Amino acid sequence: MARKASTQLANLRGAPHVFGMPHDHSHDHIEEAGDRRVALAILVNLALTVAQIIGGVFAGSLALIADAIHNLSDALSLVIAFFARRISRRPANADMTFGYGRAEVVAALVNYTTLIVIALYLMAEGVQRLLSPSEVEGWTVVIVAGIALIVDAVTALLIFGMSKSSMNMRAAFLHNLTDAMASVAVIVSGIAVLLYDWRLVDPLVTLGISGYILWHAAMGLKPVIRVLMLAAPEDVDLADVIADLEAVNGVESLHHVHLWHMGEKDISLQAHVVTSSPEGAHSMKRDLRAILEERHGITHSVLELETAPDVCADARVVGH
Repeated sequence: MARKASTQLANLRGAPHVFGMPHDHSHDHIEEAGDRRVALAILVNLALTVAQIIGGVFAGSLALIADAIHNLSDALSLVIAFFARRISRRPANADMTFGYGRAEVVAALVNYTTLIVIALYLMAEGVQRLLSPSEVEGWTVVIVAGIALIVDAVTALLIFGMSKSSMNMRAAFLHNLTDAMASVAVIVSGIAVLLYDWRLVDPLVTLGISGYILWHAAMGLKPVIRVLMLAAPEDVDLADVIADLEAVNGVESLHHVHLWHMGEKDISLQAHVVTSSPEGAHSMKRDLRAILEERHGITHSVLELETAPDVCADARVVGH
């Protein structure tokens, strides 16, 4: 029997549809429309990057070149987000029994890390330019940065809706939002050069952009790491969950409790439940799962029932 099961499983490798849920074609159309918006945003950002680099070299503006590099990172972040979206929609199979949903979380990690590296690089360049200021062509800076601001705003609008429900798209949106704000700062520095010949404004703006990127990237990185480290959701109180489950009739105690994000949205719980009424196991599990979903938003649970003689030795309430 075991050989038959293992043979069947081996035959299912490469056939992910056997494991996945039935396709929702309306959902597929929504996802495909989102993919098209992301692809358009990629093309727009690549074109803008080329224009900004040319303008920055011609004007001698580090801030404008810094903005261009950030725009290039926007385009790359959108490329990563695009492919992560597509990969995450693959259903579970024999190789990836939990599915591919965390591809978007990994993409968010890559994008936030890239933001931090870019910010540190720009910070170093800004300090170097402070020590040895150079000529900046104000009008070129203002015009190119103004065009960049328009493009950044359009790109941000293209992916804003998706950023509300996806950690992956939120990281990509942050790339574009910070770039739009950076364009505003670059315009201000260009005007300062035109009106007052304040050449130090350019590297100072670059340092300001870097600091802003670092702060937002650090804030966005925290929930990404929590998901990848299987941390409990911050908005679910584990003590309350355990108390609610132990209040169910027939439940004596819980141990080996694990609470984590299966993906970005789906919360999972695993626990050993000690019961004094094994004959009512079916109804007890139904009641426990109803409490988990209705009160705490936990949609996936694995509950192992134990009677007093079978309780795990030296069992911890949380973890193993």
